Order: sequence, then structure tokens, then C-alpha cells
Amino acid sequence: MGMGKSGHIGNKIVATLASTGTTAFFVHPAEAGHGDLGMITKNDVVIAISQPGKSAELLRAMPYFKRNGIKLIAFTGGLNSSLAEFAYLVIDSTVPQEACPLGLAPTASTTLTLALGDALAVCLLKASGFTQNNFAETHPHGALGRRLLVGVSDVMCKGDQTPVIKQNLVVKDALFSMSKGEMEFVVIVESHHLPIGVFTDGDLRRCLHKDIDIQSTPITEVMGKHLIAVQASQLAVKAVALMEKHKISALPVLGDAGDLVGALNMRQLLQAGVV
Repeated sequence: MGMGKSGHIGNKIVATLASTGTTAFFVHPAEAGHGDLGMITKNDVVIAISQPGKSAELLRAMPYFKRNGIKLIAFTGGLNSSLAEFAYLVIDSTVPQEACPLGLAPTASTTLTLALGDALAVCLLKASGFTQNNFAETHPHGALGRRLLVGVSDVMCKGDQTPVIKQNLVVKDALFSMSKGEMEFVVIVESHHLPIGVFTDGDLRRCLHKDIDIQSTPITEVMGKHLIAVQASQLAVKAVALMEKHKISALPVLGDAGDLVGALNMRQLLQAGVV
């Protein structure tokens, strides 16, 4: 709760608390005495913000909190004020002076209060064991949420869309498989569908430069044998990190048994909003 600029700071603190696992809401002090006090229960803790600690609207609510045993935390520079006297806990937001040259507009004090509120939210986050996954659940529509929620299996291509050929085929067969999709590579697998290498459009250019016969050359002779892949069970951001590290734009996707289950490229990650 807080009036004026303190109220705006209170709303920001509420937003930070709510998004980091601590249920919180803002009650306007002027509306509190017209029924909104009913929103506050004995299980709640009230944070009251007032730099001088003399806000009349806040003080009018104090008897209700006292009668109902509702604990009050005061963010105030008025350490000997009426608000401080009602508080279960006082957090000192005293500043030597406001940034306002007139010493009137709340500036330095509101900045300090905002920082104190953020510090409180972070302490509660740590104490409650709030995790990245918890954060993602409350931010499903934001970029952070997508990065923490979208898995490789959510965006990869599967089944017949996966560019794959058996190890006993030739380069020409790899070209046919590559042309079916937009991966710009093909995965070479052995008899149990375990990947043993990849053949990329870059490998194709090198074959053509060396005048290699694509109709007779076994794919195993020209494929890249250093396999860089991602697990289907991993987050999509892991795929992004691998692509950036190795300067590639697509990856094979493996199942838990190491078998090929799909493929993923940077375009799909961009469309999913992960990048």
C-alpha cells in the first residue's frame, strides 16, 4: 500500500513479487476504507510505503490491521512516525536528500524503496526455492518464458520430414534426401537407425570441387564423422547454444537411446521465438 509516487513504487514491487513466486497485490489506501480492506486477510502481510510515515490514508487503515492481527512492514524514512509505531518491522528508506533540487518530489527515496522491494523479492525467491521452471510458468508469453519452456521436441521436424539415408548408399542418394526438406544436411545412419555422420551442403560443394563422382562414391567416404547433435528431451535453447558454438545452422535430434528421431534448424527456432 502507498499513496502517490509511493503507490507507483508499490505496484512495481507487487509485480516483482508476483512474478518470482510470492503472491502479492496492491491495495490503494484511499479505496481501502471503502471496502478494499476486505481484500486483506489475517494470513497476509501488509507492506506500507510512506517516506515521512505520516500518510493519512495509510494511518486510517492501521486500526483494522491491529484488530485482525495483520502484520505490517513499513518502508519509511520516518522512523519515529505513527506508521513506524504500528509496524511489526520497519525497513529504513531514509535518504540524505532528494534528487529534486527543490527537495520536494520523491526521487532518491522512491529509487531506494524500489531497490529495497526488489531485494525483498529476491530473498523470498531464494527462501522458497523458486526455479527457472517456476519463472517460465508465470511468463509463458514472453521471450524468457519461451526460452525456458520450449523443448527441442516441440519445434523439430519428425518422421518422413527428417533428412536421413542408410550408410550403404551413395552421394547422389544424399542429394535426393536433402532436397526433400529445408535442413541443408542429411544424417547417415547404420542399420539400427543410429547416426554415424552427416553430409551438408558444404560437403557437397567440396565434393563438386574435387570432381567426385556423386553417382558411385559411397556417402561414408565424404560424410562428416564428427556428429554434433541435441537430445529431443532438452530445451530448445540448448540447440541454439550448440549451433552458435559450432557455427552451424542445423542439428540432428536424438532420442534417449541415441537413435535419430528428428532434425532441427535455426529457422524453426526463430519461428518458435526461442532466438
